[in-house]
Amino acid sequence: MTGKKNENPVGQAVELVEQAGHAVGQAVTDIGTDIGSYIRSQREGAQVSLRQLARTAGVSNPYLSQIERGLRKPSAEILQQIAKGLRISAEALYVKAGILEEKPASAVTDAVFADPTLTERQKQVLLDIYQSFRRENDVHVVPSTDTEE
Repeated sequence: MTGKKNENPVGQAVELVEQAGHAVGQAVTDIGTDIGSYIRSQREGAQVSLRQLARTAGVSNPYLSQIERGLRKPSAEILQQIAKGLRISAEALYVKAGILEEKPASAVTDAVFADPTLTERQKQVLLDIYQSFRRENDVHVVPSTDTEE
């Protein structure tokens, strides 16, 4: 009986490790699918054909198609080329691919990204302007904080 008690915790541990391995594998697959579907939606929103984006990004049509279908996981360099071709932030693609951690978004950023009537280029320009205003205001806030000391 004591042998069974020792085997049971080991068996449970092995099962947990297998489940964790499966979960990690699924997460990696999900990241590939997520980045692929994100790239496809951005490409379609920008009204760029697969062929045009592949040429701009310097990759083959089949490779880009495989990325969009989640069959391939692109490198950071390829993601940067794709972002350039779509005229979107490479950071957004890095976050979707799990290369970078997502920064906390603001309600303004969320609203801009959610607006289906804006092109990706228009969204990026709006967010660039918004961020420049925020940086400008942050500069003005710093001196007033120093005077409070």
